[in-house]
Amino acid sequence: MWSDEHGSEVLVLAECRRLLALGAKQGLHGHLGVAGQGAPVVLPVDYTMDGPDIVVQIGDGLFQTILEHGLVAFLVDGVDNGRVWSVLVRGYSSPVDHVEAGSEAPHPRVLAPGRRLVKIRSDVVTGRRFHPAPATTAQASA
Repeated sequence: MWSDEHGSEVLVLAECRRLLALGAKQGLHGHLGVAGQGAPVVLPVDYTMDGPDIVVQIGDGLFQTILEHGLVAFLVDGVDNGRVWSVLVRGYSSPVDHVEAGSEAPHPRVLAPGRRLVKIRSDVVTGRRFHPAPATTAQASA
């Protein structure tokens, strides 16, 4: 691992995968980014891991958009040992059958989740870990 010019720690692939799995186990939600009509769309989603890949459950409208474009981005943030981390996955998505997903299907926390499952290949995975900045005098007195 190394630090970039902004002071964030750039994570190696193995650590990114560990944090993705940790986030899924902790029930963190991620953000799914897809190409929309004229502008990107980013939505919060619950997720699970299927090996190195991510599985999300979405509605029919977003499902059709994903089928049209294929390439998506998925971002999840969390805290591990007091340090904030963020992992970004970019890859192609494909439909997954509920039977195929089995117990690996995510359990969305919304009242009426969509019924479509999508697997996101982890083609490109990057991550950063951020160390808390020391409090300034103005922050400490607030």
